[in-house]
Amino acid sequence: MSSLPRPIFLRVSGGTLARCFFRSLFLQAAWNRRGMQNLGFAYAIDPALCALYRADPERRREALGRHLGLFNCHPYAAAAILGGAIYHEERVAGGVEPPSAPLHYKATLQGPLAAIGDGFFWTALRPFFGATAALGALLFGWPAVAIALAVYNAIHLTLRIAFFKEGYRRGDAIVDVLAELSLPALADRLRLGAAGLCGLSAVAVASRADNLSRAGTLAVATAAALVGYLALARGARLLPAAYAAILAGVGTALAVGRIHGRL
Repeated sequence: MSSLPRPIFLRVSGGTLARCFFRSLFLQAAWNRRGMQNLGFAYAIDPALCALYRADPERRREALGRHLGLFNCHPYAAAAILGGAIYHEERVAGGVEPPSAPLHYKATLQGPLAAIGDGFFWTALRPFFGATAALGALLFGWPAVAIALAVYNAIHLTLRIAFFKEGYRRGDAIVDVLAELSLPALADRLRLGAAGLCGLSAVAVASRADNLSRAGTLAVATAAALVGYLALARGARLLPAAYAAILAGVGTALAVGRIHGRL
């Protein structure tokens, strides 16, 4: 018994995919209260729609119109949805899927990917490199800030490209790819690392202030790092813990200043 033939449909060229990805970098340029990122998404996917419906302008307008509905996601993680939407639009153009398929794909993934993107990029990766830049600036000067910024952008752009490519290649199966990355677990490690870097930055500031001896500075740094790690490991929230650390640091500085007669 012969197997059924695979459906044949038009594929978007590599150059067109590159244009779509480049446009996705401006996803939030036309953010609005009514559709949020809808205009940016429609702008990003339009080159693919033009290629798929070149011979039928009416179908192209219809396809573009269905991407003008409400859309809101993390701008980095949205690359996976853009790639997957093109995957489904190819099949819609070929008559393999109904026109609602890309919309269902977007509606299903935009919420979960927004949560993953916020948790990894905004509350973990960016603070980690912000703390790295702060410590580097204290120890090595402004070039450390430029290096930290360059590394952060290299990482986030690499992930955005990978999200887009895998979304286009796999469609709905992008969920399996994201699960394998274990981004929430990695985010937890980055947050702990950022907290440690902030502690080291505080030590660097204290050392420059020369309020404590080197032995005293080391002891305070060790104690602060240990208390901070134990607090975070036991489930303390990062932001309140940071505020508490700042208040404790200010109080310690004032106490030391009074002891040495400087205040």
